[in-house]
Order: sequence, then C-alpha cells, then structure tokens
Amino acid sequence: MQIMGPETMGYDRVATVFSPDGRLFQVQYAMEAVKRGATVIGIVAKNTVVMAADKRAVGQLMVPASIEKIYKVDEHVAIATSGLVADGRKIVDEARVESQRNKIVYGEPIDVTTVVRYVCDMSQLFTQYGGLRPFGVSLLIGGVNGGKPRLFETDPSGTPTEWKAASLGEGRAEIMEILEKEYRDGMSTEEAMALVLRALSKSMKKKPEAERIEVCVVSKEGFERLAESKVKSTLDKLPGTSAPSKSGKEGK
Repeated sequence: MQIMGPETMGYDRVATVFSPDGRLFQVQYAMEAVKRGATVIGIVAKNTVVMAADKRAVGQLMVPASIEKIYKVDEHVAIATSGLVADGRKIVDEARVESQRNKIVYGEPIDVTTVVRYVCDMSQLFTQYGGLRPFGVSLLIGGVNGGKPRLFETDPSGTPTEWKAASLGEGRAEIMEILEKEYRDGMSTEEAMALVLRALSKSMKKKPEAERIEVCVVSKEGFERLAESKVKSTLDKLPGTSAPSKSGKEGK
C-alpha cells in the first residue's frame, strides 16, 4: 500500500473522513488485515454450500479443535471469517441474534440475503461515525433457502457480492485461479469438498493436516461440521496431498 505523506496524514488517522482522492484509508487498512487473515473457501454445489478454512494453529501446544473459523448462524446459514478473529466473532454473534429475532417476529427461518444485508448494514455504519473503526474482517456467508444454495462475500466497507465459488485471506489469488479453472455448475457435495480441499492444500506451505482444516456443509437438512476422520479420508484421496500424522505440526 502507498505510504502516506504529511499532507494526507490527517485523513489517514480518521476513519470517517475522505481523502482528497476519495478514499477512506482506514477501510483500506482493514482490507489489508483481511489479506493477511486465515484462508477460507466457499463453493456452491448442486444442493449445498461447502466451506473450508485453515485453522492456523500457531504452535505445537495449541489445541486445533479450540480454533473456529466457520460458525453456525442458523440451521441453514453459516459464516466463515478471515481477518481479525475478535471482530468476526462479534459480527457472528450479532447475526445469530438477528436470526432468532427474525424467527420470533415472522415465524420463519431468516433468509440468507437478510443475514447478508444485516451484516453489511452494521459494517457500513462503522465507516460513518467518528470514534469508531471499520471491522477488520471479511465474511463468506453461505446458506440454503427454498432448496437453493447461495454464497455471499462481504468486506469491511459493508459491500456484498454473490459468488459461485470464492476465497478470502492469504493465498486468495492463487486459490481463485484454481476455482475459476476447476469449478463447474451442478457439482456434487463430494466433488465440491474435494475441490475446496485441493485448493486449500495448494495454498499451504506444507502438506495439509486434517486437524488443521475445518470443513462444513450447509444443506436444507441443516449445518454439518465434518469430523476430522472424514476430512482426512478426503485428503488421502487427493493426489499428492496425503494428510500427515499429527506429529510435526506447524502453524502460522
């Protein structure tokens, strides 16, 4: 990112003031935090949304099972976060409350697009007022409504976009190149799962470890977090990505 000179430092320090060339520097800095975040991937399959994330265990003594990057918002909606973990957890908590509020008021499960709009409205508010800073996190929001799976991406500015396959965090450019080449409409859940793990493994600096990867599937039947044994089984079937044992862990 371009280093700011003295003439622009005032705009650099205030999140809610535009610079003369029309930029909000604090929002841009938040997006830089996302680029350094954990890698997450989402794919829309025929009847499901498949999400995977690198847990990024930071040491051999850390328990990988204690790290969560993909969160259940409702039975049919999940959120994967990349960026500042605490910021992501706060947004997920608010989305969960809104989901239950919608169920009480309207007597039906919340629509995926309603969750996206609520999250983006909240993120955008934090770019307007003095004394606040933007959330340093981007989200992949996946869900199924009426049997149709959908996947959205949100950024710190509060902008939503819908995708068939998307990635956030470290190694995004490389992963998106793989997804653009190998994704096709109507993939089965198993095919989508193999693709996200193959793409995720290529972004890692070492062979992937099943306990380091989190995989979730959202369908009309509900939210499912895959067991480590199922993740390892899928990894073992991928050429050149046989999952190593739990010894010799490395995190970042």
